[in-house]
Amino acid sequence: MPSRSLWAAVLIGVGMMAAVDEIVFHQLLAWHHFYDRSTPAIGLLSDGLLHAAELLAIVAGFFLIAELRAQRALAVQHAWAGFFLGAGSFQLFDGIVNHKVLRLHQVRYGVDLLPYDLAWNAAGLALLLFGFWRLRQARSPR
Repeated sequence: MPSRSLWAAVLIGVGMMAAVDEIVFHQLLAWHHFYDRSTPAIGLLSDGLLHAAELLAIVAGFFLIAELRAQRALAVQHAWAGFFLGAGSFQLFDGIVNHKVLRLHQVRYGVDLLPYDLAWNAAGLALLLFGFWRLRQARSPR
């Protein structure tokens, strides 16, 4: 089931990239919260909600993958493509929509944002393009 394998792994990719963002940039570096346009308590609450959502995505994706494996229907190459498509999609959505359109938060404050924005979105684009490349490879006849 290539399509189900792809979408199950998209969930995992989105959840994992959200986890990396939340753990590294929200907690370890403390550069921003998911929602920075209110009090620090609301910022912390928004991080907790993001963390809950990322865990739900990861767990749901792994349950779907486990079900596919049990049915011997997991399309591994499609799943890897889905993982990178999900990770890149999250990264680009966060960088463009959350940072620039909705202005929920920025990558970092008190610095020139351009290098951070370029690196953030370039990383997301690279993951997304790699995912599309993997998907093309998975769909090509062998």
